[in-house]
Amino acid sequence: MKKILLSMFASWILFSCNDKEQVVDYTLLSDEERLEVAKEIAHNTIIVDGHMDLPFRMYNLGNDLNGEVFDFMTRSDEGNIDYVRAKEGGVDAPFMAIYIPASYQETGGAKGLADTLIMMVERMVDTWPDKLALAKSPEEIENNFKKGLLSLPMGIENAAAIEDDIKNVSYFYTRGIRYMTLTHGKDNLVGDSSYDDTETHGGLSEYGKEVVKEMNRLGMIIDVSHITDKTFFDVAALSEAPIVATHSSVRDFTPGFERNVSNEIIQKLAEKNGMVMITFGGSFLDQNYADANAEIRAHIQEWLKENSLNYRDEAAQEYIRNYSLDKRPVVHVSKVVDHIDHVVKLVGIDYVGLGSDFDGVGDSLPEGLKDASMYPNIIAELLKRGYSKEEIEKICYKNFFRVWKEVESIATK
Repeated sequence: MKKILLSMFASWILFSCNDKEQVVDYTLLSDEERLEVAKEIAHNTIIVDGHMDLPFRMYNLGNDLNGEVFDFMTRSDEGNIDYVRAKEGGVDAPFMAIYIPASYQETGGAKGLADTLIMMVERMVDTWPDKLALAKSPEEIENNFKKGLLSLPMGIENAAAIEDDIKNVSYFYTRGIRYMTLTHGKDNLVGDSSYDDTETHGGLSEYGKEVVKEMNRLGMIIDVSHITDKTFFDVAALSEAPIVATHSSVRDFTPGFERNVSNEIIQKLAEKNGMVMITFGGSFLDQNYADANAEIRAHIQEWLKENSLNYRDEAAQEYIRNYSLDKRPVVHVSKVVDHIDHVVKLVGIDYVGLGSDFDGVGDSLPEGLKDASMYPNIIAELLKRGYSKEEIEKICYKNFFRVWKEVESIATK
């Protein structure tokens, strides 16, 4: 039976037994058999990830600034993604987050940083055109997939990048940006951030309303991760196009954590024909992990103050590693699927996807989901819970492609 199943991965559902077609029940396989099936699915299905912070990691390493191209082709022990691990995991279109820290809202230079990060992504593609390609539409991702190329679509994280000029929305769309996260860690000119208690605008600002309309006009996806609930509902009321949380998880698992999406927000996303893309950070997935993380952070901040050190000091890094060891509960990849299950039970299979936040959440990733090679573990867990091939394909890419195409369609009208 195992040999029959393993030889039928591509056709997936049906096999012959006593001249009858029968449905393969993947819940009855062993974990090892199910993982082999999952690997085959991952490599034969497009996997879109809504958010990865690789560009800012490259920027911090300084390679491109020194005229060197970041070595994306070699397997690394650093970060969460490189070409080798991406191919092993079957991820085909990880959105490159053009991340603008909130500090740039005060110092200036946000647009310049965005241009630099976009240039870094473009330089990678120019360096390895036989392996990588930009992607500005679902069709381009599909074509790249057929050619065996890894697509690198781009989205801006923090609308501070457009500064105070609405024309910059069009500028970045022309540069290849296909979604924009409206805020990040602080309120900005567009609206209020879930990480900021100031509530500068009480929701979406007047400028923010113009930004939403312009994004609709251009066909740029509105990313509602990081914004306050008030800002979200302002956006939902105004936007004619579907809206997406590209890297958020379910607030029911982390009560009071506004950065995650509430049931009411999930329902509104579905009503707008949008979606939530579940993110992988431990503090987003599990309240016990979040509590332990908060205690560790508070202790470290006090220790740094007492020792006149900052996070980047080598001595501080060593202390942080040693102190944090074994102080957090273990979170497993199954917790990601718990969040997927919650969305599916609440609003249906059509409104959920994956948005890892790889390279953006440090070492807080679940067991079995530490880097881009491990997407098959998510698929294996979905199989274990009885999800069908069609449902898994929706989670991996079809839901996001539906949203993206509708955003484009509304723009053409």
